[in-house]
Amino acid sequence: MNFIQRLKEKYPWFKYVGNRYVFVFLFFAVWMLFLDNYSYLEHRVLNEELDELETNKEYYQDEIKKDCLDIKRLNNPDQIEKYAREKYYMKRDSEDIYIIEFEEDILPKEEENNKSL
Repeated sequence: MNFIQRLKEKYPWFKYVGNRYVFVFLFFAVWMLFLDNYSYLEHRVLNEELDELETNKEYYQDEIKKDCLDIKRLNNPDQIEKYAREKYYMKRDSEDIYIIEFEEDILPKEEENNKSL
């Protein structure tokens, strides 16, 4: 007991931390913030994943809207021909198609493959 009294005299803040209620509260706070399965740190990780998933959800919903518009436009035969010409480089019998690629459009892997040859 003498040791605890000397600590309280030497460190005035120790009498507050040495109180059993404060000690139990600090233990509980540390447990809940760091050690528990539902700790604050775990919640931060889960919230980041949730934000990422919500961003992905918005992206895919926008893509679905774009695809629905494309489907509605492709009901017209003229639009189907235009889409086939642009996307799949299809042509009529009397036409020639020339595809022009710029160096900026080449992917980095393709550049490495070209250098190794």
